[in-house]
Amino acid sequence: MDVTTPANAPWLIVGLGNPGPEYAGNRHNVGFMVADLLAERIGGRFKRAGKAQAQVVEGRIGPPGPANRRVILAKPMSFMNLSGGPVNALKDFYKVPVTNIVAIHDELDIDYGVLRLKLGGGDNGHNGLKSMTKAFGAEYHRVRFGIGRPPGRMQVADFVLKDFSSSERKELDYFVDRAADSVEALVTEGLERAQSTYNS
Repeated sequence: MDVTTPANAPWLIVGLGNPGPEYAGNRHNVGFMVADLLAERIGGRFKRAGKAQAQVVEGRIGPPGPANRRVILAKPMSFMNLSGGPVNALKDFYKVPVTNIVAIHDELDIDYGVLRLKLGGGDNGHNGLKSMTKAFGAEYHRVRFGIGRPPGRMQVADFVLKDFSSSERKELDYFVDRAADSVEALVTEGLERAQSTYNS
């Protein structure tokens, strides 16, 4: 944790995706899938967040005691390439330091189901990250969920806006579950310990 970040500061955990049922099963929406599972685990339901263009759940993650963390789970309802505005509004409203923001997103350059946790860095062409970095800088955490590269000559935009294949769906629940575990570990145990467990 950043030494300037108070230990009791809340965490803002953002699942990135596109709103609407037609996008729900897309590879690009895996961030929403992980956020939905985390909400289920803390016993909350997503609700519209005041003036912010997002749905949120407030709760706590971690065992009782010093590792227990206040969290705000969020799903921007703005479409992926405009995610920065809603996340920035939530950051300001809940007084969340940038280093306590976690973006959960699909990642083309990692094999399907592989996780990589990191702090800061570039956006690698991901429009959701690009929008967030433009809004408040790059020093937030990322949970990168590998979706692999498009087959053959398929365009990246077509690939990410398609549902997971039937063979991928057989393992999807397991990988989403593991990604949710990694977010909980990041928030309660810190980045290095979470990386050593989940970065494969």
